[in-house]
Amino acid sequence: MNDLITLEVFRYKPDENTEPFFQNYEIPLKKEWVILDALNYVKDHLEGTLSYRWSCRMGVCGSCGMMVNGKPVLTCNTFVEKFSPGPIRIEPLENFPVIRDLVIEMSDFLDKLKSVKPWIIRDDLDLVEEEYRQTPDQLSDYKQYSMCINCMLCYSACPVYGLEPEFVGPAAIALAQRYNMDNRDQGNKERMEALSDDTGMWHCTFVGDCSAVCPENVDPAGAIQRYKVEGASHWWKNILMPWGKDN
Repeated sequence: MNDLITLEVFRYKPDENTEPFFQNYEIPLKKEWVILDALNYVKDHLEGTLSYRWSCRMGVCGSCGMMVNGKPVLTCNTFVEKFSPGPIRIEPLENFPVIRDLVIEMSDFLDKLKSVKPWIIRDDLDLVEEEYRQTPDQLSDYKQYSMCINCMLCYSACPVYGLEPEFVGPAAIALAQRYNMDNRDQGNKERMEALSDDTGMWHCTFVGDCSAVCPENVDPAGAIQRYKVEGASHWWKNILMPWGKDN
């Protein structure tokens, strides 16, 4: 094993650079290091101005997503040794504007999450007066989709979002499905209307890359296909039984 490995790191300082560039750093190749450790070494010892996001270091917060040799990953659980002898190219997540170095602008993603109303909707919600109980089986119906950590890897991997940024995207639709399948929720109709337009679920071409890169096995592609089946059923009911479409 080599003692050193080279990182090719995307650099961009909008106040200084007209175009982004790559800068090489040689770092120790340590078996226990993940990519985030390597970036922290660069920042602490080689280039203090390097900018990137991270927080928990445990694959929970989702903030350290980046492109590593062309693939969107969480840098806190991707080992440096896997890429030996190198080099390792580290870039900001694709399909997002870059603010500085490896830091992306995520407002569009947050707006899309908000658009699917990712909270429990009830006409009669009164948690002070009443409990809304849930059995283990009812929890298991949607638990997989509740594991999303908003890391945005699926948006970076999604070719549809890359070509047509108005697409609401995989994580937002999976999160909508999480609440639709919650027995305490009554907001399915509102979300179905929001996701049945030209920017919603029908935009998905089922490439499946979103599920392939998901670090929590949420399977957003599967959630979208389930939503499409429900949407098609909803459409046919409105055509064949228009008197009941508000039910």
